[in-house]
Amino acid sequence: MRAFSLILFSALTCFVSQTVSAQTADRTIDEIKTETLARAQTGAYPALGIQPVDASDALGRIHSRDPDEWAAAWSAVADGYMAKAKVAADPKEADANFVRAWRLYYFGQWPAPTSAGKQAAYQRAIDAYLQHARYFDPPLEVVRIPFEGKEIVGYLRLPANAKRPVPLVLAISGLDSRKETVAETYAVALAEGIGFFAVDSPGTGQAPRKADETSDQMYSRVLDYLATRPEIDKNRILVHGQSFGAYWAAKLAHTEAKRLAGAVTQSPPIHRTFQPDFFRGRMYTREYLFDLLPANLFVYGLKSADELIAFLPKMSLQAQDLLGKPTAPILVVGGTRDTQVPIDDLELLINSGSGPREAWINPAGGHMGRTAGAWPDPVIFRQVILPWEVRRLTQKPDAP
Repeated sequence: MRAFSLILFSALTCFVSQTVSAQTADRTIDEIKTETLARAQTGAYPALGIQPVDASDALGRIHSRDPDEWAAAWSAVADGYMAKAKVAADPKEADANFVRAWRLYYFGQWPAPTSAGKQAAYQRAIDAYLQHARYFDPPLEVVRIPFEGKEIVGYLRLPANAKRPVPLVLAISGLDSRKETVAETYAVALAEGIGFFAVDSPGTGQAPRKADETSDQMYSRVLDYLATRPEIDKNRILVHGQSFGAYWAAKLAHTEAKRLAGAVTQSPPIHRTFQPDFFRGRMYTREYLFDLLPANLFVYGLKSADELIAFLPKMSLQAQDLLGKPTAPILVVGGTRDTQVPIDDLELLINSGSGPREAWINPAGGHMGRTAGAWPDPVIFRQVILPWEVRRLTQKPDAP
């Protein structure tokens, strides 16, 4: 597989890094409905995989920004596919309906289960996904790791015919993605002889604790567990985090450098993302569909924007004095026009420390490096991230 070299930044970088959304209010419900349907029609995040006809059906049932109304509308459409799946005689037809239902339930709780209705939608999303997983070959194992009196829930899949022990990616979801979406993405890695362990970010999904500056302890515990599995090569474990998950991947690259073969950090918040001036500007960015502030409050377990803004600087890896210390090999992925994580943060990670970094930066890209049409999430994963992971995890130990 080809190696990716550090892409030089253009002179526009400095200008764009200072640009944040001028919006001071979130989208209205009519704006949300229009934008959601447009994203479903183009396959854009977060409506990736949702059929426009299903989106139109659900959106027609929504008349306010009430979170329970949102959840009920998407769940009602999903319920129809669950019913079809349960009576289907053809396993392929059943599976297709479970997938459709899972995506709709998931969108019913998006971006965070901030109400009883959204919490119910998320539980239904998990149930539908696990029904879909019954058809997997190789199978999916639901792993429960004791942690602080609770448990870390993760999804483990290992390639069927690869020589044991196998390399593995610890795949961490983001603020509004979930381990289910990450597991679906990483299914293609199995054909490369690479397994994966998909897990939620702190404060999201089934994570056992809210997010704070010490929540990376969750992932250290996961690494402890993975080291006990003889089918997994503990010397060939790599971490990949998306967005908020990329923060944890970047931190682990420093704190767990000796136990990781590499880290993929896709739009990683590092320092400026957590500063009050930037966060105030990004709260209502139109790049995010809606409710970025409520989602953040939920993830951190806080009650107000002022409380959140006062807390966030503690999350900075610069404030934690980690930058510049030895790390595992790092690939940084992102977009210069990202309004959620500034390019400054990617540059800071790239230019810290003494070891070389690799990067793929889309100068026209937004969050996660994506652009509509040319560089959607699946293309970035298949053409950029997975090849780097294959190279890192399959090369000989003494290779450069």
